Amino acid sequence: MEKFTLLGDTAVRFKEIERGEKCLVLLHGYLESMDIWDDFGGQLAKAGYRVVTLDLPGHGISEIVGPTHSMAYLASIVAQLLDKQQIEKATLIGHSMGGYVALAFAEAYPEKTEGVVLFHATADGDSDEKKENRRREIEIITAGRKEMLARTFPGKRYALENRRRMAEEIDADALQVMLTEDEGIVALLRGMMERKDQNEMLAHLDRPQLFLFGRHDELLPPEKAEAAAAKNPQAQVAWLEHSGHMGFVEEPEASLRIIQDFIPL
Repeated sequence: MEKFTLLGDTAVRFKEIERGEKCLVLLHGYLESMDIWDDFGGQLAKAGYRVVTLDLPGHGISEIVGPTHSMAYLASIVAQLLDKQQIEKATLIGHSMGGYVALAFAEAYPEKTEGVVLFHATADGDSDEKKENRRREIEIITAGRKEMLARTFPGKRYALENRRRMAEEIDADALQVMLTEDEGIVALLRGMMERKDQNEMLAHLDRPQLFLFGRHDELLPPEKAEAAAAKNPQAQVAWLEHSGHMGFVEEPEASLRIIQDFIPL
């Protein structure tokens, strides 16, 4: 059952399914909410994990607290939630932007980190080209043209072979874009632009690490994913052969097997 709680000065929506001792915190991506994890999180809970999801501030129904939501700030929200729920350690599973939050959490709270899964994410900071793309998105939002993102962004996240099959999911994702507060979108875009490269931190993090990539990901193309994995030989790497950027939706059974193998009960 979903709940609201006050973490510092921030009102946050979250959900916890207490089915096991080993805790997984599922962190959603950009232009998503914790609802994106409903089906996959439910399957993890049925498998025996304790599963926590939340709306990262700026998205979903959680509060917007300023013009920039840094990854460190979002990580602090996750840490406060774990403390409030009396969870000492957890494996952070971050999808896309959620992966950046997972990295910031691991850096700031290694004692609370049992493992890190980067689901369609890397430890790289934004390139100049990526920063410019985010600036353009900020301009689109501030100009009141959010529907442009709703029309174009959701479909790109799915492999071409899956888009017709996943039409309902794409429509739901587009609706989520429209429901997301403009100020929250901008705050998180700024936070992603400002984040630092975390490859060195990850290389020295003495915790299990997994990169999970899609072979048909247009947002994180395979060549960039392979380069990111090459920078982190200490991490495990798994590929979803029929997925774009939404592997836990496109190939949930394969994703579940990979996570269970990586995080045995």
